[in-house]
Amino acid sequence: MSGTNTRVPSIQAHDLPRPVPLAELEGCPVGDVFRRMGDRWSLLLVAVLGQRPYRYNELHRSIEGISQRMLTRTLRGLEVDGLVRREVFPTVPPSVEYSLTPLGRTLLEPVSALADWAVRHEAEINASRSRYER
Repeated sequence: MSGTNTRVPSIQAHDLPRPVPLAELEGCPVGDVFRRMGDRWSLLLVAVLGQRPYRYNELHRSIEGISQRMLTRTLRGLEVDGLVRREVFPTVPPSVEYSLTPLGRTLLEPVSALADWAVRHEAEINASRSRYER
């Protein structure tokens, strides 16, 4: 939010140069997070792991349609970003558990707000899409 007017959304409180330089777009931390969360599986994995830690196979079984390769790649990307923690237990065979990090947990509130907005406005969005397609 803007420091001078707390009723102005932060996304509107900052002036963007016109035209927006490509370097600004590519270096924007907001866009970077949106690209990560906007892929097919990341947001779902954050939501699932927000409930509790999961072992790898349990996580794989809990999400229909995700391949082992995509699950591994998505978890690795979330781990690189510091949102997911991978813990290996010294068992035979070794078992691995995934959980949200404290940073990852801070993502649950804004993602929930966006999800709540989408549910609240689903009918309006669908009606607009229907009008557009006609």
